[in-house]
Amino acid sequence: MIRLSPMIDELPFWKRKTLDEMTPSEWESLCDGCAKCCLAKLEDVETGEIAYTKVACRLLDLGSCRCSRYDERSRYVPDCVVLTPENLSRLSWMPSTCAYRLLSEGRDLPWWHPLVSGDPETVHQAGISVRGRVIPEKETVDLEDHIVEWPK
Repeated sequence: MIRLSPMIDELPFWKRKTLDEMTPSEWESLCDGCAKCCLAKLEDVETGEIAYTKVACRLLDLGSCRCSRYDERSRYVPDCVVLTPENLSRLSWMPSTCAYRLLSEGRDLPWWHPLVSGDPETVHQAGISVRGRVIPEKETVDLEDHIVEWPK
């Protein structure tokens, strides 16, 4: 007998579950480690437009592109946004490459995503991450001097 479609359990969890249905570990594994969400952003008060900067949060490990205090980040950076299925739709500043955003928009994960490639380095090799492109928060005075287009 010829199978015309795979059994649903053979599909990866992100193709068979909604964001709301994911376990905490599945949710966390969606983060590709690009660290674009860890960049300082400026909002135009008149238009609401968001401008990304190349200035990284003080907790970001610039080599690994991971938060150095992830579990307690809100304690150290009170305005750090903890991403949830409930607030995702309100975060228009999330980069277009973000797995959470892609899945919420009904799209699939790209080839370089570690869950697809099996390698956490592909996000960096594909040039998606902030690795090698950012400066630490402590080295900046005026964020407007560091606005960049590439994170979008």
